[in-house]
Formats: sequence, structure tokens, C-alpha cells
Amino acid sequence: MIDPHIHVPYDIFEKYLPFITKEQLNLEIYFGSRRFDDIKKKDIINLKKRLDYNPQISIHSPFMDLSPGAVDSKVRQVTYERFSDVLDFADILRAKVVVFHSGYEKWKYDSRVDIWLEESLKTWVPLNKKASDRGVKIAIENIVENEPSHLKLLMENIQSENFGLCFDTGHFNLFSKIPLPDWLEHIKPYIIELHLHDNLKASDDHFAIGDGNFNFEALFREINGKDILYTVEAHNKEDVKKSIERLKIFFLNHD
Repeated sequence: MIDPHIHVPYDIFEKYLPFITKEQLNLEIYFGSRRFDDIKKKDIINLKKRLDYNPQISIHSPFMDLSPGAVDSKVRQVTYERFSDVLDFADILRAKVVVFHSGYEKWKYDSRVDIWLEESLKTWVPLNKKASDRGVKIAIENIVENEPSHLKLLMENIQSENFGLCFDTGHFNLFSKIPLPDWLEHIKPYIIELHLHDNLKASDDHFAIGDGNFNFEALFREINGKDILYTVEAHNKEDVKKSIERLKIFFLNHD
């Protein structure tokens, strides 16, 4: 039986702490950009102490305005510093995985994947070394990608068991131009985390699992047996509970 992580933004952590504690939830803590500089080391130490039921932890990094594959070296340096700080948080929290965005958009780079890849490696190679030294894995999440070839290329160039992909079901459902089996054929060996939420292919709704039209059964069948971190990204308590129950039912019926 899987024991999923639940996505919770740090900025509203206090609001959901009673629910989190009561349900004894494993957590993916999202650190947003707006108040990132207000967070100090002592705040993360205190957060760890308050989670006294010892949950498993993963982290979602800031992403707004950041670009790990930036051509502008100063933008890339700021991105590196932000991501490095997140890895310091992960070390304190003993997080298993940190999820980052790749920053690749084909229109921004005029489909020049080679330019994005060259600059990205300057960011990810040292960050992956730092993460690996701290026992934390890095997972790169699909966002607006309509196919996965550049993500696969990044994985092939890093070539590290510590560096993998976070496959986001909602983003795939919304943006992909190719079928799920084709995506998985390219990226399945690299998946170390799943972001689980649903939609109706019109907007990024973050519905509960099964409330949209993503084919979860096909996904779970394809990745069966892989050691993967499952993260529920529903955006309210009711959909979190619904998603957890549907996961339990699915895996009970397929054990």
C-alpha cells in the first residue's frame, strides 16, 4: 500500500496544521517565491519540530521568475542561489525529494533545445552534487510540455540516479499533444515522483483523482512495481481525502 505525500504551501501551513496532524499526513511542502526571503533557518527547524509525528517530507521549490536554463548568467545565478537555499531546507527537514521546474518553453527558446540544455547543465550538475551529498533526490516536473523529448535529453546528459522526473498528471492532461503511452515510453525509466491531480483538459483545476478525465488506471498499470513517491496535489481538504481514498481502492483492487 502506498502512503502518499500531500502538497501543502508553506504560506498557509498554519491553516492546515490541525488537519495535517490529525490525519498524520506525509507532506510535500511548497515554498513560494513571494515570501521566500522571509524564511530563516530557525523557521525550518521549528517546522521540523512541530511535525512531531515524524512524517515523510518532500519539497516543491519556488519557480516564479526563475530559469535554470537562462541564457542571462545573472538570472541563472539567482536561480541557482534560490535552488541551493531550498536544498538547505531539504537537509534540515530530511526531505526525500525536491521538485523543480525546468524552465523550458519552446516559444521562449525558439525551439532551440540545445541552448536551453547547455545552460541548464551549468545549473543542475552542481545542484545535483549538493543534493546527492545531502541524500536528497532532484525531480524535474513537466509543466507546459506538449511532448517529453527535452526532458529525456536532460536526464541522459545528467546521467544520475539521484536526478529524475516528476510526472504531473494534470499538466500532461492539459498540455500534451501525444498519448500517455508515448510519453511513458520516453520517460518511464526516469520517473521518481508523481504529482496526482485531475482536470477536464480546459484548465489546471487540480481536481481530486478521478474527477476529471486523466487515465489514472493506465498510468498506474504502466509504472507498477517502480519505487516512486506519490504526491496528491488537490487544492482543498475534501479533494485530498477523496484522492487518498481512491488511491487506496485502486491499489487494494490491484494488489
